[in-house]
Amino acid sequence: MHECDGAEETAEVIRRFNQAFHEHDPAILKDLVAPDRVMESIQPAPNGTRYEGYDVNLALWQALAADRVNRLEVEDTFAMGDCAYIPWRFHFGDGGSVRGATLIRVRDGRIVEALSYAKAPGQSAPLPE
Repeated sequence: MHECDGAEETAEVIRRFNQAFHEHDPAILKDLVAPDRVMESIQPAPNGTRYEGYDVNLALWQALAADRVNRLEVEDTFAMGDCAYIPWRFHFGDGGSVRGATLIRVRDGRIVEALSYAKAPGQSAPLPE
């Protein structure tokens, strides 16, 4: 994990967050989700789905952490003040995968915002010659 000044609390929250997915232990997430938490998922493109509140966010993340068919692989973590950037690869049980990143904001030891983005198939933008 890469850490900037003032990011100790954020880094610890994100370490525990990543541990929940690595160990498939959804119970770890109970104390990491803020009551007023907001999450935007990667689907459906282009804007994803917005989820607000503790119960729905905890349920979504716990289901993802408990899943032993699909797997979230954290590639790195960067903590900067109250924010973190987590690039990841999500592996599907059929062998496919998608790369993406989640931007997280932490307040009072809990995640208050998580915005996820993923690479999607399609045509790339034309590059200058």
